[in-house]
Amino acid sequence: MIPQKVSSSDKPRTTNPAGAPCLEETCDIHGPGKARSFAQKGRKSLPFAFFLVLAATLTACRPHDFPQFPANYREYAYITSGGSNTVTVLDLVNLRQDRVLQVGSNPTGIAANPARNEVYTVNTGSNSVSVIDAEKNSVVATIPVHNKPYFIDVDTYGQRAYVANSGSNNVSVIDLKARREIATIGAGEAPGMARIAPDGNTLVVTNRVSGSVTIMDPRSYKARSTFAGCPGATDAAILPDSSKAFIACSAGHQVMAVGLARPGSPIQSEHSDRLLAFLDVGQTPVHLALKPDGGEIFVSNFNSDTISEIATSTDEVGGAYLIGAHPVRSIVSADNSTLWVSNFNADAIGVYSIDDGKRVNTVPVGGGPDALAFSAEGHLLLAADTRSGDISVVRVVSRTPSGTTRTGALFTMLPAGKQPNAIVVKVFRVK
Repeated sequence: MIPQKVSSSDKPRTTNPAGAPCLEETCDIHGPGKARSFAQKGRKSLPFAFFLVLAATLTACRPHDFPQFPANYREYAYITSGGSNTVTVLDLVNLRQDRVLQVGSNPTGIAANPARNEVYTVNTGSNSVSVIDAEKNSVVATIPVHNKPYFIDVDTYGQRAYVANSGSNNVSVIDLKARREIATIGAGEAPGMARIAPDGNTLVVTNRVSGSVTIMDPRSYKARSTFAGCPGATDAAILPDSSKAFIACSAGHQVMAVGLARPGSPIQSEHSDRLLAFLDVGQTPVHLALKPDGGEIFVSNFNSDTISEIATSTDEVGGAYLIGAHPVRSIVSADNSTLWVSNFNADAIGVYSIDDGKRVNTVPVGGGPDALAFSAEGHLLLAADTRSGDISVVRVVSRTPSGTTRTGALFTMLPAGKQPNAIVVKVFRVK
């Protein structure tokens, strides 16, 4: 959701992350015109506890170029922490922790409802889905599903959710208004992901152990097609027009491309699902990042320390580029210009310019960065640091003390529970 423009009558509130320790050089902690650089004070040698103390004393940490929001605007990030059985709620307007919610055992997947102010957390260890009311930031319901649920996706209209149950080889279909399971659909062995197409006509399920992909009809609750030959099938991406799906074959070095059925197409061959190609990428492709315009997909090749670039219209791999030690996740900016990659064993985010075809920056963050998410306006990037148990907040664009524009700079770090593993951002206005 993109916030509306602020009118003069909305009484805008400037983001003031008092209580968030400022790490970035452009952070003004002594009032306007008196910004001081932590780098000049040897901040890299200071323990993290120092910043926790600093957080309690700062009252005017006002970085340049932060957006303004009306008083009724709310923006929260929800982070699942598998090691502490919690969801951490971060207030992204004020850049501080709002609260910590106790959910089920070992929460892993998380999704926000695009039509309702609700967030859903999959609890792998307790075979359930927790429903979070985003306006109250409280758990309001628990929905039983099947054995070892791992991933959840919500349709465009916010009516149905789909949960891949890796321990029972099926997918739960949930009516979100009634808050109950209404159907199960059989899948392959150990389904890890069930992703719904934007048009709502296709559900793509990746089966890790059986190395296959099941294409399902979400209306009839039946499997439509199955494609084998994708060892360790994990992540999946579907094009915005719902015409194709790409699946990462993580136990090998390929990405599977599948054409999805389009019954109304004038092309007869498009009336059914079909295998299009196996595309050679790097070793252990674990994640697929789709550009918002759907033109390209970027593959994180964990054991090659590279990203591969795939043109979705031609199913061609454009090349591989070194990005950092063990890339695990990536995300593309809303303007399709920049790829941000979490390099798990480098404790850093690699910044790749898509237009220039090269890495333009490396941003040090916490230990073991994994899941990534942008704030609603895209001025902040959040990275879940699985080893250090915190969230790194990166400014997407900032200015150095000399006035130079820079892409990517660590702004602050906020606490999370043990082993944070997934992030979702929810935006709304209170009435």
